[in-house]
Amino acid sequence: MLRFLTAGESHGPSLTVIIEGLPAGLAINETQIGDELARRRLGYGRGPRMRFERDELRLIGGIRHGRTLGSPVAIEILNSEWPKWEQEMSAAPGTPSDKLTKPRPGHADLAGMQKYAFDDARDVLERASARETAARVAAGALAKALLGAIGVRVVSHVVRIGQIASPVGHRPGPDDLDVVDESEVRCFDADAAAAMILEIKAAAKEGDSLGGIVEVIAYDVPVGLGSYVHWDRKLDGLIAGALMSIQAVKAVEIGDGMIQASQRGSVAHDAIAVDQSFTQGGGYIRRSDHAGGLEGGMTSGAPVIAKVAMKPLATLNRPVLETVDLATGETTVSFKERTDVTAVPALGVVTEAMLSLVLANEALRKFGGDSVEEFVRNHATYVANLGSTSSRALPE
Repeated sequence: MLRFLTAGESHGPSLTVIIEGLPAGLAINETQIGDELARRRLGYGRGPRMRFERDELRLIGGIRHGRTLGSPVAIEILNSEWPKWEQEMSAAPGTPSDKLTKPRPGHADLAGMQKYAFDDARDVLERASARETAARVAAGALAKALLGAIGVRVVSHVVRIGQIASPVGHRPGPDDLDVVDESEVRCFDADAAAAMILEIKAAAKEGDSLGGIVEVIAYDVPVGLGSYVHWDRKLDGLIAGALMSIQAVKAVEIGDGMIQASQRGSVAHDAIAVDQSFTQGGGYIRRSDHAGGLEGGMTSGAPVIAKVAMKPLATLNRPVLETVDLATGETTVSFKERTDVTAVPALGVVTEAMLSLVLANEALRKFGGDSVEEFVRNHATYVANLGSTSSRALPE
């Protein structure tokens, strides 16, 4: 089983992630992880923090001479702004200099303060912040590397920001990630990208924020990951849960799930055909991919596709949302922190990490192996046997 745990606060000294279950022999270096973290910082509409923060890494366990040891991998992401926050975020006994008592609607502030009996919203927001996703992206870089060993590639692109959407079905292929990242909003369609930038500029001028939708796709995933035999082994449920856990995400759609609810069965499903060259599917292909590569809680061999919807950010540059000052009981407006107009482009990178972590875990469950060599060999044997088994039933 592949599992990970993150620790740290947004303005703390660092974020830490521990990843357990990676096989030995996986080639990993700081550049691979740093590149993924740099991608997370991309996107038109990000706030000033993204311009001067840097993600300094330390690989502090589980890797020797560029390869995993099979033991837990520990990664620390240092906070370059820590000197400015050392007193306010100190772990030593003391009193905050300025308590935040005006919780933001749409954020974890109020419910978290009530849950833990805090009188300062900073005790909540520091951990609830999307800064935590940097640790997830670091873990996802390792999961991507493991999936890459068996030919699986994961890409994402922005399909909507605010009212602007890209053409339906116009999506990048497995080799197009660099093309997507070249777009300021990580949109694969140039015309839609230009309109999205104008939408962001208009919202920024009014001190407002925007949400949007990202599509994340995994290519060359072998058939049979996941299971139909237990509710908690169904892969679409695991994927949806992982993607829903990302901060500010409010909806996840697998394939064409929402559209299918209004269609008839005769057009909603993916016809099956024979193609003996398609080894990942055991010699069978789907004529379409309305199911998003998942049937009965298992991968079908078709690309795994999910759409992830992010709400507008709760922190606004022009605070207008009504709230209550918990210190006085008076009606007021929520406090302002440094913020982005939109974080949808960055969301795509986080969805890649979370989808990769889920798929890598299921691939390890399916193929096993204490070393990467064994893992790859087991996968190759499985795929080869799929083809030989299916070919006996295929017409001459």
